[in-house]
Amino acid sequence: MAKKEPKTDFWVYELLKEANINLEPQGSTIKEINEALKTASKRGTGNSGYPEFVGVVKDYLIVIEDKADIGRHKKLDGSIVSLEVSAVTEYAVNGALFYAKHLARYTTYKKILAFGVSGNAKKHIISPIYVDETEYYRELPEVESFISFNENNIDEYYIREVLGESTDSEKETREILHDAEELHEDLRNYSALTNNEKPLIVSGILLALRERDHKNFSIDSLNGDLTKTDGQKIYDAIADNLQRSKVAPAVKKDKLLTQFAFIKDKTALNEIDETLGKTPLKYYTEFLDNKIYKSIRYSNSAEDYLGRFYGEFMSYAGGDGQELGIVLTPKHITELFCDLADLKTDDIVLDPCCGTAGFLIAAMHKMLSLTDDEDVRDGIRRTQLHGFELQPHMFTIATTNMILRGDGKSNLIDCNFLKQEADKVQLKGATVGMMNPPYSQGSKKNPNMYEICFTEHLLDSLSEGARCIVIVPQSSMTGIKTKEEAEVKANIFKHHTLEGVITLNKETFYGVGVNPCIAVFTAGIPHPKKKICKFINFEDDGYKVMPHVGLIATESAKDKKQHLLDVWFDRIDADTRFCVKTTVEATDEWLHGFYYFNDEIPTDDDFDKTVGDYLSFEFSMVMQGREYLFLGDGNNA
Repeated sequence: MAKKEPKTDFWVYELLKEANINLEPQGSTIKEINEALKTASKRGTGNSGYPEFVGVVKDYLIVIEDKADIGRHKKLDGSIVSLEVSAVTEYAVNGALFYAKHLARYTTYKKILAFGVSGNAKKHIISPIYVDETEYYRELPEVESFISFNENNIDEYYIREVLGESTDSEKETREILHDAEELHEDLRNYSALTNNEKPLIVSGILLALRERDHKNFSIDSLNGDLTKTDGQKIYDAIADNLQRSKVAPAVKKDKLLTQFAFIKDKTALNEIDETLGKTPLKYYTEFLDNKIYKSIRYSNSAEDYLGRFYGEFMSYAGGDGQELGIVLTPKHITELFCDLADLKTDDIVLDPCCGTAGFLIAAMHKMLSLTDDEDVRDGIRRTQLHGFELQPHMFTIATTNMILRGDGKSNLIDCNFLKQEADKVQLKGATVGMMNPPYSQGSKKNPNMYEICFTEHLLDSLSEGARCIVIVPQSSMTGIKTKEEAEVKANIFKHHTLEGVITLNKETFYGVGVNPCIAVFTAGIPHPKKKICKFINFEDDGYKVMPHVGLIATESAKDKKQHLLDVWFDRIDADTRFCVKTTVEATDEWLHGFYYFNDEIPTDDDFDKTVGDYLSFEFSMVMQGREYLFLGDGNNA
């Protein structure tokens, strides 16, 4: 390692370790790389030269040069990275590019990623450069970590950032949206269904398709028979599958079947359509079998497919459930909850407003990924995932979602969470609470419907020491809207601990018009007066709105999320623009913007810009005949 940068070298090593990337310091055990470095002197002497770190991830060669001084990050010659000897030896980016070009010339590697790194854990710059076998290079956007470059992510990064193409996940998102749009159009054209019935058709058919494994259902059997209709056959298969899935008690199974009853009773679904040459039900069943069934049944993804379909159906129908306060949670947020909760295989997760079960699906996916023990995995599915849902059709979709994911027995209850006694809910022993409560339902007439009231009731319903994470409008964290909300915030502090609040991208719930934040608590432990909380500004989360698609991840999303988690779990420090650590009162606004102040000393450029702005303003006012504004005698008329 470089003699002048031991602390920086160690910090970079820790970043690589955290990203699960194994590079070698000051040389390589790979023969052709090591041979090439024997003539890689940065001074051009033909002697040996070694970057701080070098190694291979898949078929990508990675080279890292670092400097402790952030002022030694990069030197340009005009608009290009200088390769003069002084620049190569003294600047991180220049040195990294030099080594990358040398290795491109003297090894067989065709894809090289060079990194210039400067600074320390709190303030740093990490600049990647792509170099190919022709020694052509391209500077890429700065990153905060190396998470995008491990074996799991590096191909996606290359496709996105270097090739500029869509990844498989982006293509999948577009396909889901296209399928939902196409199916919605067909549901409208061939059967007069209500908005609530459309997603239930999808849920019911997917349950029926599961019965093919037991020879109790086949698509070919849907022949438009008027004696036993296609709807009756699907309904019977749904009933068989609920029985097979051990949905209990009987009243719960009956509630679900009641929601699906229209499938067998609705004439428009069961008569052969002349245009289709079959019943609409058979057409929908074939469509779903081809387009979505296999994705849900055999996918290990945390994607909430049924939730996506529900959301799309509602948007095409001219609404999105907002009249009920329903705002479906995006996949990247449900996964972030799991990471913030640091889920373990023995956790018991409760979502009291589970909607389509997005949080529970993400939690199950995360916990299952942590173990190969089938007994532990079976316990996770059967006993460690619990939810409440008030809306009957949403409850049915959520239950279907969990059954389709093989949860063993869906521990969901169709009821009003706010009317459940907290001490009885505590008997579930939940160690993690996750919630996206109904939005904008509270009022002076219904003060218990404020989002902060849902939060308090969830905290009261968890085990002592449980982690509680909620996503709510930022206004819920101010406590200044109503007296009732301020009182609830104060009461939360008497019984529970606030760990911190993360301000999110304003487009997180694209098209809904909510500015959200994530609040993290520890349940059952009164908030200590000297408790240091974190308030983070995560508005720049690496997601952007794409026309006709919605919110999608950019190439920086994984990196920015990793940076957030590193700061949250105190693995690194961050400047106050990103994170403020402070004590907090119940009467404060629990948001980054309330505590943030710019603690950086202005640079000469900042001073010059401020003076320039003032002079421009003064000139503009004088040209408009308002020079009196700048007179010192106080006369302004």
